[in-house]
Amino acid sequence: MSGLPSWLLLLIFLASAVVIWVSGVKLSDTTDVLAERLHLGSALGGLVLLAVATNLPEIAITVSAALSHHLDVAVGNILGGIAVQTVVLVALDAFGIRARKPLTYQAASLVLVLEGALVVAVLLIVVAGSQLPASLLTARLTPDVVIIAVVWVIGLLLINRASGHLPWSDSGDAPDTQPEARGTRRTKKEAAATKKGMSTGRAAVVFAVSALATLVAGVTIERSGERFFGNLGLSGILFGSTVLAIATSLPELSTGITSTRMGDYQLAIGDIFGGNAFLPVLFLPATVLAGDAVLPAAGRSDIYLTALGALLTVIYMAGLIFRPAKQIARMGVDSIVVLFVYLLGIVGLIVLQ
Repeated sequence: MSGLPSWLLLLIFLASAVVIWVSGVKLSDTTDVLAERLHLGSALGGLVLLAVATNLPEIAITVSAALSHHLDVAVGNILGGIAVQTVVLVALDAFGIRARKPLTYQAASLVLVLEGALVVAVLLIVVAGSQLPASLLTARLTPDVVIIAVVWVIGLLLINRASGHLPWSDSGDAPDTQPEARGTRRTKKEAAATKKGMSTGRAAVVFAVSALATLVAGVTIERSGERFFGNLGLSGILFGSTVLAIATSLPELSTGITSTRMGDYQLAIGDIFGGNAFLPVLFLPATVLAGDAVLPAAGRSDIYLTALGALLTVIYMAGLIFRPAKQIARMGVDSIVVLFVYLLGIVGLIVLQ
């Protein structure tokens, strides 16, 4: 795309964003249907399927950036995407809640706190891995990316166990949390699909086509956007962590609003935390494809974004525990703090650049 004019690069970028939005929504719908019909919704397989499906744009971008050795874009998209997707919860709190109670008040659950802790855990390993020497690369792998993947799997096992039973009153749910069980969105979507006559085979085909479209759009949005915004003077890390991360977070926004409007507040937060915990796992395929140690090459901005993503997650974890009932501009106090910290963090990122 190096020879294309700027206006065409921008057009390709915007068209790719639209494809990611539309395909992402279809992907989410069919994932819910398949997870429900195959009885994967609350099982480990369902958690993995949902994590992969909701992050297909990031997977495509990471693969594309790694193969082209644009590691700054890959790292910035992964770490910046965690911060942006956490801010999606602010939008859900402001526009997806009908009742006059904040999102974390109605979704309060110790399982969600555990999911947030998994996000923080993998981000801490990212920070530690960035301090290791690049010479530890063996068989196109480094210890840090392997440890991240292992911790993620162990975390999923613990979360899956906690979802079934916790030795707490009401299995860790707050006394006046959402009236319906977590996963209601999947059940309602599957019922709607059945009513429309959608077979499991057709759902699988739509899933596959949407996945392919998302993967292709992920590559084109990274290539066109990196060239276009690079011509405007935007660095790879700033582009990946802001513009690109926002564009690839559009499906999460649409899916989250659907969840909150169906009253499944826990699943809305769980989808975001689950996706954020999965994103650092992409450093493993990035390392394999690039043939270079990715994390030891992380710069100050990368570590800065890691800390920002962890901090935003901790704020929402505190909100789930303390359950602030007060709303300001239709948002909970925790969402107000998250929005302020994120905007302040972007200012700091610009200063670092």
